[in-house]
Amino acid sequence: MPRIARENLKTITKTYHIIIRGVNKQDLFFDDSDKEKYKKIVKAAKEKFEIKVQLYVMMSNHVHIVIQDEKEKMSNFMHKICSTYAMYFNKKYERVGHLFQNRFKSIKVVEESHLLNLIKYIHSNPYKEKMSVGPEYKWSSYMDYVGKSEIKIADTDFILSLFGENKEKALDNFIKYNKEFDEKSYFEIELRCDKKLSDEEAAKYISKVFGLENVLQINSFNKEIRNSYICKIAKIKGIYIEQIARILGISKRNIARIIENGKKK
Repeated sequence: MPRIARENLKTITKTYHIIIRGVNKQDLFFDDSDKEKYKKIVKAAKEKFEIKVQLYVMMSNHVHIVIQDEKEKMSNFMHKICSTYAMYFNKKYERVGHLFQNRFKSIKVVEESHLLNLIKYIHSNPYKEKMSVGPEYKWSSYMDYVGKSEIKIADTDFILSLFGENKEKALDNFIKYNKEFDEKSYFEIELRCDKKLSDEEAAKYISKVFGLENVLQINSFNKEIRNSYICKIAKIKGIYIEQIARILGISKRNIARIIENGKKK
């Protein structure tokens, strides 16, 4: 969360986090001209269907877009983008068949905290994948916000309003916020996307959630406190009994018993 005091939280309406992937993890973009074409297609589609694009990032084989869809035209918007780009891509590279993996995935955003986490998640995607050293990645909405994008497609007013009423100060806060990578926020979005965390990622996330230096610290607590932590961890969507057992070095059977006993209390 940005370190900004506000009396009222902003209302989030008809906002969606969209994820579109290449079929069989195929790359969607082979060079910068492909990315430029995709941005032009998105720009034309958002204008046609009156969609506001708040955030986006274009990775090698997938794209994240956060939109506000007041006219309920998301399906038309995404169909236009995917069909137009697939035609361009197939013609350019002399290929046939589907380019995108099934239908796009959309996750509704209703809380301001979710949207704030998405800002960091989307703008740190290239950093996590070692495609950039920070948020200044050419093919993300970060560049739209800081005025360095040749083809601007992000509607920046609403998100900047989360960082202050004065536009200049809000932009300064926005830039500082994006430069502070937060693993907890990043993994929370991964879990919302139903993406499985590795044991290492899950251990880091659990440590962040509970303010622990190391997840194995849980084993040093007395039995009652340790078991209460295990029950809380089990309630985190996307982290499973088998994974908890591996991370803590406790048998799956004992973890299951602790969780079951916790439900009875």
